Amino acid sequence: MKKTTCTPLVTAEAQAAPQPPRALANCGKCGLCLSACPVYKLLREEQASPRARLQLIKAFDNGNLASSVLLKELISKCLMCGSCAKTCPSGINHYDNFMQMRRKMVADHGEEPAIKALIHLLSKEFMLKTGSRIAVVGQRITPDALAQKYSLGNIPLSRLPRLNPKPFRDTRPQTVPASSRMPAKARVAYFTGCATNFMFEDTGNAFVEVLTSLGYEVIIPGSQVCCAIPMLFHGAAKQAVFNIKTNIQALSQLSCDHIIVDCSTCGAALKDEYPRFLARAAHDRELAKEFSSGQLADLTDRAGTVAAKTKEILSFLAAPESGLTDALPQKAAIPPVRTVYHAPCHSRNSFDSHDKARLLLRRLPNIDYIPLPSEADCCGGGGTFFYEHPDLARQMMDKKQAQVRDAMAALWLTDCPVCRINISGSLAPADAIDVCHPVTMAARALKADESAKP
Repeated sequence: MKKTTCTPLVTAEAQAAPQPPRALANCGKCGLCLSACPVYKLLREEQASPRARLQLIKAFDNGNLASSVLLKELISKCLMCGSCAKTCPSGINHYDNFMQMRRKMVADHGEEPAIKALIHLLSKEFMLKTGSRIAVVGQRITPDALAQKYSLGNIPLSRLPRLNPKPFRDTRPQTVPASSRMPAKARVAYFTGCATNFMFEDTGNAFVEVLTSLGYEVIIPGSQVCCAIPMLFHGAAKQAVFNIKTNIQALSQLSCDHIIVDCSTCGAALKDEYPRFLARAAHDRELAKEFSSGQLADLTDRAGTVAAKTKEILSFLAAPESGLTDALPQKAAIPPVRTVYHAPCHSRNSFDSHDKARLLLRRLPNIDYIPLPSEADCCGGGGTFFYEHPDLARQMMDKKQAQVRDAMAALWLTDCPVCRINISGSLAPADAIDVCHPVTMAARALKADESAKP
């Protein structure tokens, strides 16, 4: 068969951007990804392994495998945690391959209504705000018996987090000055993500309090929207374009030293997925139509700037130059809380932050940090995985919960909002374990130190 070449769709500059590393032929079927995959470790079925998914995609792309509902299910039974790509000795980006295959499967077989509704909401900020206002009222008036009867996956509605009365970004000025008690260090932009904006204002408030008290001016861009990872996970690439454009333009025009996230999944979008998406769009006729002439090349340059500045909050605070270590009190005013930590998959795989997070937790005087063997095991949240595959998510959580209970912990920290929803929602009321972001405890330590000073 004669080999054909594609006519360039965009400018030479955009074409020069690095191609997403598909390279399926490089898979040596070594099986190292099996030991890293949470789903395979649970099911012990070859068809549930990253290696098998790559071979299915390869067969489909070569025309040797027909599209089917079963193929869509096999490709979708994945947490999109990135552990397989992190482990792969051949450098194959499983993550990117799975996202592209999901896009093809959704085009062929559609998506379930709940997921379609979520994607629609996240791609329309004004609808997300309207929906959150309605949900706030709904949480107030829903009878307890009804909230306990119905669930989202394994999580009873009564165990879902209470939504913020107002979106977090609406409660803060777009520029929050550094504390006058500290010498000015730098300007940072805060990408809040949807969860902090609509659910976890405690994380947002703690984030701002910590950084401003350390001498940082915090910019909170009002035009930021959902990071688009949920759309990309579910094959909705075209719906993701607006969000990606909006965030790149909002963040790249800021005069700041760092762009900091409190959610590592959002951070992975800014640091890794935006540049890959734009590189892919430069060679994808359908995606290229979503960009005006010259826009793709300009956004590619801007995305590189955003990616280079993006950091996640725990790694940032753990670094000596952040100033947190020097600002923390040497001893807590009250006995420290017995605490465990869940290391989110994207924090480990996109930012290599696990050891840095541990270092930070050991420095906080108000917690008694207890490392657990399952600390870095996936909790089963995985975006919407806990909703789509509740039985698997429950089994992943059971192992973690057993160790947390044995440790007699009173506090469970995690820096991923979906992990936080899944962990807190899966606990029984009798567990009496609080779940929050580690930055919250950093803020409390600093605040306690300030109140103790004469």
